[in-house]
Amino acid sequence: MSKTLTLVENDRVGLLMDISYIMGKAKINIENISAVSVGGKAVITMTVKDPRKATEVLKTNGFNVLEEDTLMIKLPDKPGELSKVTKELAKNGVNITSLYVVSRDGKETVIALTVDKKRKGRKLLEPYIIENASII
Repeated sequence: MSKTLTLVENDRVGLLMDISYIMGKAKINIENISAVSVGGKAVITMTVKDPRKATEVLKTNGFNVLEEDTLMIKLPDKPGELSKVTKELAKNGVNITSLYVVSRDGKETVIALTVDKKRKGRKLLEPYIIENASII
């Protein structure tokens, strides 16, 4: 499994600027990032090649960081494929806690997701898992 870093901070002008500056100064490349503001809070999710170093750097600079195991899966890029996966997880009582599209090329879609029951989720998603994904 890979790691996803999640930060929940008070939303403010310049928050992403501060985070990207800190990461750049530490020579940590952000592979993927998503950010959303909800109710005055910014939820920032990112993947990096060295999550331990990134977590340490962010925490040292006052950010609260949650590190989560992430599964990388590859699906055919066509309607209904995500539904098949989410239905299988739901049917087996596995909750998806985060999900985002990492890449699409018209033939395949790469998705990063975290689940509440890691072993069970991994077993159910085994046919789709990308081992040692270098994308994140």
